[in-house]
Amino acid sequence: MSLNNNSNDDPNNMLDHNSHIYELREQDRWLPINNVARLMKNTLPVTAKVSKDAKECMQECVSEFISFVTSEAGDRCTSDKRKTINGEDILISLHALGFENYAEVLKIYLAKYRHQQAIRNQQMLEEEEQEEMRSKQEEAKSRQDKETTESNAVATEAETGDPNKPQ
Repeated sequence: MSLNNNSNDDPNNMLDHNSHIYELREQDRWLPINNVARLMKNTLPVTAKVSKDAKECMQECVSEFISFVTSEAGDRCTSDKRKTINGEDILISLHALGFENYAEVLKIYLAKYRHQQAIRNQQMLEEEEQEEMRSKQEEAKSRQDKETTESNAVATEAETGDPNKPQ
């Protein structure tokens, strides 16, 4: 497929939602060029410059690559009667498409990512538990202060006979 193929006959430009065909706009098919440019810049030395053509070419290439792998993963999900593509589907698709080297690196990344997510989830749970404990302590203190105030009012009333009259 040519990188400059803008034909309406291109099946990659079509999206089928419940038997309705919609033409995908270029910006819907490709990653945003600013994101691609930022990734390129972060990878290259500080003094390197990247031409507009290089950014556009990379934008098309990475977008096509992602579509290619995602399509394979989607086929796998369809055959398994699932609707959600997960990380394992992507890894298996990379292997099936001959990108084993990428798959091995991404497998390590996915494991580290999931580990970090588990740590974040645990931290969030702990923070929620601490907040709940603080809230309960504040409620208990508030009740205790209210009971003390009421107790003092009862004592004042018992001593003076009038709760509003000072001694």
